[in-house]
Amino acid sequence: MKELVMEVKPDNEELKIPDVLPLLPVRDVVVYPYMILPLFVGREISIAAVDHALSQDRLIFLATQREVGEEEPTPDTIYSTGTVAMIMRMLKLPDGRVKILVQGLSKGRITEYLAEKPFYSVRIERIADPQVAENSLETEALMRTVKEQLGKVISLGKIISPEVMVIVENMQEPGSLADLVASNIGLKVEDAQRLLEIADPIERLGRVNELLNKEYELLSMQARIQSAAKEEMGKSQREYFLREQLRAIQQELGETDARAEEIAELRKAIEQAKMPPAVEKEALKQLGRLEQMHPDAAESGMLRTYLDWMVEIPWSKSTKDSLDIKRAREILDEDHFYLDKVKERILEFLAVRKLKKKMKGPILCFVGPPGVGKTSLGKSIARAMGRKFVRISLGGVRDEAEIRGHRRTYVGALPGRIVQGLKQAGANNPVFMLDELDKIGADFRGDPSSALLEVLDPEQNHAFSDHYINLPYNLSNVMFIATANQIDPVPGPLQDRMEVINLAGYTEEEKLQIAKRYLVPRQIKENGITEQTLTISDEAIKAIIAKYTREAGLRNLEREIGSICRKVARKVAEGEKRHFTVNAATVAKYLGPPKFLREEEMERNEVGVVTGLAWTPVGGEVLFVEATIMQGKGGLTLTGQLGDVMKESVQAALSYIRSKETELNLPTDFFHNMEIHVHVPAGAIPKDGPSAGVTMATALVSALTKIPVRKDVAMTGEITLRGKVLPIGGLKEKMLAAIRAGVKTVVIPEQNKKDLEEVPRHILKKVKVVTARTIDEVLRVALETYPPPSPRHGKAPAVKGKVPTPRVLVKPRKGVVA
Repeated sequence: MKELVMEVKPDNEELKIPDVLPLLPVRDVVVYPYMILPLFVGREISIAAVDHALSQDRLIFLATQREVGEEEPTPDTIYSTGTVAMIMRMLKLPDGRVKILVQGLSKGRITEYLAEKPFYSVRIERIADPQVAENSLETEALMRTVKEQLGKVISLGKIISPEVMVIVENMQEPGSLADLVASNIGLKVEDAQRLLEIADPIERLGRVNELLNKEYELLSMQARIQSAAKEEMGKSQREYFLREQLRAIQQELGETDARAEEIAELRKAIEQAKMPPAVEKEALKQLGRLEQMHPDAAESGMLRTYLDWMVEIPWSKSTKDSLDIKRAREILDEDHFYLDKVKERILEFLAVRKLKKKMKGPILCFVGPPGVGKTSLGKSIARAMGRKFVRISLGGVRDEAEIRGHRRTYVGALPGRIVQGLKQAGANNPVFMLDELDKIGADFRGDPSSALLEVLDPEQNHAFSDHYINLPYNLSNVMFIATANQIDPVPGPLQDRMEVINLAGYTEEEKLQIAKRYLVPRQIKENGITEQTLTISDEAIKAIIAKYTREAGLRNLEREIGSICRKVARKVAEGEKRHFTVNAATVAKYLGPPKFLREEEMERNEVGVVTGLAWTPVGGEVLFVEATIMQGKGGLTLTGQLGDVMKESVQAALSYIRSKETELNLPTDFFHNMEIHVHVPAGAIPKDGPSAGVTMATALVSALTKIPVRKDVAMTGEITLRGKVLPIGGLKEKMLAAIRAGVKTVVIPEQNKKDLEEVPRHILKKVKVVTARTIDEVLRVALETYPPPSPRHGKAPAVKGKVPTPRVLVKPRKGVVA
């Protein structure tokens, strides 16, 4: 319905309307009296109603449906108040529908439905407007207000035909004015129907006034929103024109443009960065984009940050290597005591670099317990080589973008830690330390260890691509050093790309020398006192090592020395002016009672108590195994939080002993009449691994034969059902643990003999190393007497086959690194 027109009939003309009329339900429109509008009729029931009206007096009753989408309305879904209309024209369309032109005549109300087929026939009653007093000031004011409001609504963009406005201006009846305005301002069906049902003309016109006010408010709000958006756009255009005018004025006056000067500086910096040709081409391309871009554009700041990174990355800047081998050796010895294998590897690299200028940087991985100097060793290597040192910690890193960077499309994107470290170093050949490699994680954001595969591969890292820079960067000049406490958590492909160097713990003598050379002077300086104020004797340091620390590294030792220095510093600050000397007898005065005492198991030979050696991520440890025998119905009890592998070792040892019960002079049915209990102290700590097999077997043999075990013998090795001793790992760490515990003899598997070359000579001088192929050889060393004496004659029984004599290695083989 594009246009609604109203034809006004003279008041004195009497309309003759019958009581019964055909009903035409209409959708989405409410017809008012004197309204002329076209209707499209398509439903059979509606077409039948139109045909019947045309065959009679052309009158029809128009009532609106409550639901627009209902195809077959019922009396309950049709409003009872509607309009009597006359069909002025009718046109049949090709698609079967009928187009009619109707004019509203009078309001009416349905009182009864007489028929539903073939069309609705209804009985109606007319609704006439009550008479309104003429020349009423209130009525006149209300009509004038409605006309003014309609004019305001039209001024805000409401489209109403000019012919309608002419009719409105000349209209004098309030009811007709209300109907005409309501039919032309586009009301909702519910609002229009409620307005139609109001009989009082004044009340109806007042309601129209309220609807006009609401429409005016909505149009005003819409106009304000459009105006604000237009003003914002106009402001941006105005600023752009002003900037262009300012630029033109500056050019006329000969003044330099700040933006042009900034672009020129960036271009100069790109040329001075000496980038590879492909990289420089991309940088100049992005600079051209920035130059053509408006300064206030969102992408302008992102491009400027990207170019700043491109300029600051050291594409061709490098430091000159110090190739003086002797000087490098002096620096390494000055910073670190011992660690000969690592020092030799660095000197080999410098020697090759001296002979061959173009070579790939080595990728080393230092693996060892905490506090042995892995991180500080990287700094010494950088100082010895004359290179920059960069360290990043990978502990807890779970996002792959931490290594490779983020795409530039993300807000706040930055390069990865590798590129950031190179920018921090200012050179493309630093010593780059990847600390805590075994603490790296993985989650839904990716696997950072997989991103490191490209970084730590000498065959690939010459073209490393960071997601932010998105250009290849040559990492082959960088010397990467990774550190880890354990090598097992590091993925296999990553281990394969690195040269793993194991750093074991320190012996008591090594700790003493390191404390004298480095720890004591450093703590004295850090706590504000001087060497003239405090002296710590060698015996005092040994006492601290033995009684106050139990570690493979040096951190706790330095803490205890620092504690002594702080207590001395307090006394000096309180006014005491004397020289303080700390010896073995006065250590307890400063540090309190000893924290670690010698194990009771190490004091005397006991039955069923054996000293074993174990490996932990923080170094080697001494492990005591206890076994006891009780009368009972047979059975084996294992305690001490033993893992599955260690439990299986006990089962294997017991099976071997049962197979050798004759040689060991044991009763034939000892297992059925005795209950065996094996316990490993420190029960709160989980323990696992096969290397305690010989220790378990020795404890069981001692408990069953009642022969004491030598207190100064420690052992390690895996056992088989045939009594063979298989090799184990972590030999160096276990040897150090044995020395710390005061063990004199260490029994190791025969196949671990080759690993003794990695153990320094001065360590081997402290203990007697015995190699064994079978458990019999272990028992000959560990037990006070073996084979056990016969219960009848007190002599050893004849053992089937000759028991081989264990091999004692008093001195290490020639060529062992000291």
